[in-house]
Amino acid sequence: MEENDFKFTNAVIGVPLFFVLFLWFVYWLEIRFGFDFDEHGILPRTFSGLQGIVFSPFIHSNIDHLYNNSIPLLVLLAALFFFYRKEAKGILAYGILLSGGLTWLIGRENYHIGASGLIYVLVSFIFFKGLQTHYYRLVALSLTVVVLYGGMVWYVFPKIDETISWEGHLSGLIAGFVLTFFYKKPEFKKVTKYDWERPDYDPSQDKFMQRFDENGNFVNPPKPEITEENGDEIVPFFQSNSDVIYHYIENKEEDINEKNESKPEL
Repeated sequence: MEENDFKFTNAVIGVPLFFVLFLWFVYWLEIRFGFDFDEHGILPRTFSGLQGIVFSPFIHSNIDHLYNNSIPLLVLLAALFFFYRKEAKGILAYGILLSGGLTWLIGRENYHIGASGLIYVLVSFIFFKGLQTHYYRLVALSLTVVVLYGGMVWYVFPKIDETISWEGHLSGLIAGFVLTFFYKKPEFKKVTKYDWERPDYDPSQDKFMQRFDENGNFVNPPKPEITEENGDEIVPFFQSNSDVIYHYIENKEEDINEKNESKPEL
């Protein structure tokens, strides 16, 4: 896979915007018509709580909760659909299911809601996958994610904040890491621009490389071989059967001066 596989498409902007706007629409429905969607969240180890595996990322307790999740989702989903556009839909879908399923298994007996679990899936996948590829652009993306959201790692531990679902955060972190092994990213290679980047490049045949010895020292090029000219008569380019005769006329200095004098104007 080459560098030009990173292409800007409508999904890079469209999917994050649509996803976040849908979250706000769900929250608007809840406060406008007085619904209580919390009951559709994940209730661990109960049959009715299984529905929350799908619905919980779209439910938020208050506007601060929704706002704090919206901006990271916009940034991370845009990065996902730009750098991993072929895998993005699968990561988004399976990330929700896998992180929700783990939360259902290990969570406290309470309703777990919010898209923070999905955010941890995206952070985990982008970070670990970039390091696995060893490709400089994806590694740079991984480091950028660490700079922006590295502090989130503390919220996967219990008793840091009793009001948040650390189980959902931990499940998202694990789910994102697991997905890096299911989606094998092809090895990246740069577009070949120079001869020395080609696999069949032979330095011994390169005129520039011949100017260096084995130790890398600059040396003069080898002297060209001098071939002895044979005794064959050189054939002129123009040939004529007539002899050309040249006559030499000696001019005196006085004659030359007379010729060089300017004639008076009439």
